[in-house]
Amino acid sequence: MILAGGSKSTISEGREEIPKPMVEIGEKPLLWHIMKQYSHFGYEDFLVCGGFKVNVIKNYFRDYYIYQSDITVDLATNQVDIHKKVTENWKVTVADTGLFATTGQRVSEAEKYIEDDWFLVTYGDCLSNINMKELVDFAIKKDKMITMAVALPTGRNVVLPIEEDDILGNVCNLSGVINESWTNACTFVFKKDVFRYLNGNYELDEQLLPVLSQKGEIAVYKHHGFWCPVETRRDKVDLENRWNAGVAPWKVW
Repeated sequence: MILAGGSKSTISEGREEIPKPMVEIGEKPLLWHIMKQYSHFGYEDFLVCGGFKVNVIKNYFRDYYIYQSDITVDLATNQVDIHKKVTENWKVTVADTGLFATTGQRVSEAEKYIEDDWFLVTYGDCLSNINMKELVDFAIKKDKMITMAVALPTGRNVVLPIEEDDILGNVCNLSGVINESWTNACTFVFKKDVFRYLNGNYELDEQLLPVLSQKGEIAVYKHHGFWCPVETRRDKVDLENRWNAGVAPWKVW
């Protein structure tokens, strides 16, 4: 499940307003980069929770093979020929979860598409080289309601109270500053039972995580590798430079 329904991007160089996960790095949307990472580890069934201009996301995946391939268009007949069709072995569901929904509401709205007892959740504006297979194996071993991947902070992220047994300590408000060295990497493994905690107007970070941390129901997976939220134009330029130089650390495929 990819949460891609936030407000419009303020870092895109184009004039047209687009959802933030559709901001391009190396002429590919952030969504594409995230999905390539997941599919590398064998996860190819995606649920994209859209909101702002969700049709931009729908149209991208509807015409995905056209974007990836050479085409010939006969303007007189409107016939389109696809040459060397290039695509991915992905199944993608794009759900309109509402323009002003909270992150918790988006997850809750998508419950009808979830069949497995465990599912991955990630924000659509972060790139990393987290080993998703190891993360899922760790989550199943810990058997908590939520397993949260954490990473070393980039310098402007909230740090978390991680206890020695890889359990998130009791927190009242994740917006506070705590003297530890890990931050939420916006990638989770949820047990399906989590939906019974999502009946309200919940933000995942500000409400659900503190509630479950009080119950000792959040395990923590420490990721020592690359992780970067794409929050500013500086972030975008830095990631684009890495991609163009062939040294993008999130490119695990």
